[in-house]
Amino acid sequence: MTLQMLISSVGQDAHALMEKMKPECDCILVNQKMPYGYEEFTYGGHEIRCFHMQEKGVGLSRNHALLRADRDICLFTDEDIVYRKGYAQAVRKAFREHPEADMLLFNVEVAPERRTYWTESFHPVKWYNCGRYPAYSFALRTERMHELNLTYHLWFGGGARYSNGEDSLFIRDCIKGGMKVFAIPVTIGEEIPRPSTWFHGYNAKFFYDRGVLYHYLYGKLAPVMGARFLYKNRKTMCVQLPVAKAKQLMKAGCRLNPMPEE
Repeated sequence: MTLQMLISSVGQDAHALMEKMKPECDCILVNQKMPYGYEEFTYGGHEIRCFHMQEKGVGLSRNHALLRADRDICLFTDEDIVYRKGYAQAVRKAFREHPEADMLLFNVEVAPERRTYWTESFHPVKWYNCGRYPAYSFALRTERMHELNLTYHLWFGGGARYSNGEDSLFIRDCIKGGMKVFAIPVTIGEEIPRPSTWFHGYNAKFFYDRGVLYHYLYGKLAPVMGARFLYKNRKTMCVQLPVAKAKQLMKAGCRLNPMPEE
């Protein structure tokens, strides 16, 4: 069983990045905001294919990588993830032990304020609880992904019109296409803290964009899921704006109405 990392980065030196990440498998690196170019080299006996491009946008970056994925399993990742020694073997072992799984979501350690999930037991991921997992937790069977012609939505994520949610939509599309998705209590790496490319506080755009995301993620249930989200996070997120204003913004986003004036 072969494994391939699909790495999204911005303005990186490919060789220096490999020294930092120390990959234990072949890689496809999509390096944005760089002059167009292609380079291929080996690191630790593994093939590294690097595509440099001038465009920006995490969804676009992921699409360039996944369309070129050609190993049995692909592992999504970013430039700020450092992996534990033996992670590649752990990923392959997990897929061998769970032949029923088309996609597995692994644990990656992050700062407490950044944590949106932590898996302590093996369990299925469904449409109603798929909104918490980041791309760097994703590993999936490449052939199955290509069969379903899965790609990232380009309206969401860093560098796009709406600030985040691209990973949730991708998992939703996997589930909608019939893929069996599971979260697994196996930790494979950690995130090195860096400034966010999209998060600028719990401001008006944050809540409006969240409403738009819920429109596409949950359809008619968007208002209900939005209200649940606000109630659950009101004490930590409704600091810059009162709950009533956040609710108004999310409601407008859910309905794809223009964002209300401040």
